[in-house]
Amino acid sequence: MSFQDNKNTNEDTIALVKKFSESNTRKRRNLINDIESSAESLYELGEEIIKNFDKEGDDWSSGWILQVLKKYKPKFFDNKIYNNWFAVKSDASIDYSILQENLLDQKFEEADRLTSAYLRKLAGKVAENRGYVFYSEVKNMPGEDLITIDRLWNIYSQGKFGFSIQAKLLKSVGKRYDLLWPKIGWKNDGVWTRYPSSFCWSLNAPEGHMPLINQLRGVRLMDSILRHPSISNRHDNCL
Repeated sequence: MSFQDNKNTNEDTIALVKKFSESNTRKRRNLINDIESSAESLYELGEEIIKNFDKEGDDWSSGWILQVLKKYKPKFFDNKIYNNWFAVKSDASIDYSILQENLLDQKFEEADRLTSAYLRKLAGKVAENRGYVFYSEVKNMPGEDLITIDRLWNIYSQGKFGFSIQAKLLKSVGKRYDLLWPKIGWKNDGVWTRYPSSFCWSLNAPEGHMPLINQLRGVRLMDSILRHPSISNRHDNCL
């Protein structure tokens, strides 16, 4: 490829990224494959592209570009800063770097297990020792941490996963959990999806499929998380 051809390719990629990041969700999803096909040019542009990402934000267009680079150009991540590009906050002094790395690598099953462990930790020592969370413990969870977990899931899922996405979908079915379960793939033909083998641990999963909140403990736990002010506010702000 000549210098001019390479220059034109890079300019086209910069224009594509700009269009991708500025489009609404529907148009953006139509460009997902185009971004994936531009991995080589994205790698060559490197910092020129990444420097425009908002570390404090939750724009999943940035997350997808990083995932494409991680999949096709892992050498780019020799600079470890890109493995945890997005800034995270915790009022419980929890290190969410491993969660971010698993989501970046699209290791969604591992990320889901980590999320369950974080929820137990946020609920307190009694919940950690018990091995699961009571719905009554959710109200005392730090909102900053629930936002961090939700935000990372959203960033690295093309905007498909996270508590706030589940809250949005619940509202779309009239807040009826019996209609939500099949919509997010947790129940099919009246039968609960078997964990973990029958869950879809990829971006091909239905919207809202992850993270899993143990539905076998009843609807109250999930309802408490989706109603937590930090999550309900994020959902409302996204409408």
